[in-house]
Amino acid sequence: MNTPFSVCLSVYKNDSFEYVRQAIDSVTIGQTCSPSEMVIVIDGPIGRELSEIIDGFEQDESIHIIRLPKNNGLGNALRIAVEYAKYDLIARMDSDDIALPDRFEKQLRCFEEDKELSIVGGSITEFIDTPDNIVASRICPSTDKEIKKFMKSRCGFNHMTVMFKKTDVLRAGNYQDWHFNEDYYLWLRMMQHGCKFRNLEDVLVNVRVGKDMYARRGGWKYFKSEYFLQKYMWQQHIIGLFIFLYNVTGRFVVEVMMTNCLRAWIFQNLLRK
Repeated sequence: MNTPFSVCLSVYKNDSFEYVRQAIDSVTIGQTCSPSEMVIVIDGPIGRELSEIIDGFEQDESIHIIRLPKNNGLGNALRIAVEYAKYDLIARMDSDDIALPDRFEKQLRCFEEDKELSIVGGSITEFIDTPDNIVASRICPSTDKEIKKFMKSRCGFNHMTVMFKKTDVLRAGNYQDWHFNEDYYLWLRMMQHGCKFRNLEDVLVNVRVGKDMYARRGGWKYFKSEYFLQKYMWQQHIIGLFIFLYNVTGRFVVEVMMTNCLRAWIFQNLLRK
């Protein structure tokens, strides 16, 4: 396939230099369809080892490095990356995950088959330490209608798997700073602009998760982010009052009241496969 596309990735000080190397290799030399360019945003100061890894990749003319003087958060970093990207098709990648070799080939085929698509995502597996130690998977709804219905209760995409059209993302206002939910907020605005969505059932990315992942999915700060997003959906008439109260109550119970162990069980057994 000859369709040009960009890959956007954000890196910050807590990222492992070895994981970043694996992530970048998986979306460049590890792909059956290689990207035309990669835009890496360094979100604030980073350590020496990570800086040396990034400097090594900078020798490749197709890899562009943007260094931010201070940490601005994922939403702001991705907004800058999207604005900088040269091509209309942009793939997202996280700095510690591993893309499957045919990820881009499958997504490009979707855009060729349906010119109206704005986003194509896919399924993920979650692993601890090594990709063969899979602990969970997440499969999102596949059709435009199913995704938009699902979005009324939960995010309809696995963020690290998406490939989208830059023009449609910019039309919806691009990424904005919404801690923990910058992706969900963007998809909602794109939905309001009439964008067409699709998810592949195929696993596109192996996602590295830490043993503290479920602890990070709770607490007041996380709940506040979720609450205000649900409030936005209600105010924009995406959901009604009953669904708003139902969503907020469920999140309060899981994210604030539950212990980390119980929250982990909920995620692994009810919110994952």
